Amino acid sequence: MINWQFYPRSKRAPEIVSSVVSCFEKVADEIESGVANLDSNGVLAVVRPELQSIGFIVEIGKKVSEKISVPVLFGRNGILEKSFDADAFHVATGFVLEVEAGRGVVNNQFLKDLFQACMMTDVRYLGIAVANQYGNNKDFEAVCRFFDTLYATDRLKLPLDGVLILGY
Repeated sequence: MINWQFYPRSKRAPEIVSSVVSCFEKVADEIESGVANLDSNGVLAVVRPELQSIGFIVEIGKKVSEKISVPVLFGRNGILEKSFDADAFHVATGFVLEVEAGRGVVNNQFLKDLFQACMMTDVRYLGIAVANQYGNNKDFEAVCRFFDTLYATDRLKLPLDGVLILGY
């Protein structure tokens, strides 16, 4: 089952969110956590064709030429000085997607994803896909609790128009 939550909860999710969720729903049986036991690359490989069909560019491997680099800093004469890699990027909407598995919560990878998306040029939305269940941990619920707290306290202003947490 695919679960999702869009933040801030006071805003209606844009159409790109529905499209991303639909991509995951189409392959839900193949990626279901606790059943399929795929790593993040495995999940991304299954959902890749669906994401590409809605206009995402998607990482296809670990070689530099297969990764999706999103600019962060530019130097003199507009030369790219720093970029971060993303699992998938929808340029037209500024939606960056990260797919996590085991270390998504255990190693706080979702926080690194948040930080990097906040630094990326032209990124308006971040999607983080995590397992609904990883071992005894309910990763989707844990990440949602974090974002519930982040948005409820209103102490940290994110430079993003929204964040999608997706549980697979």
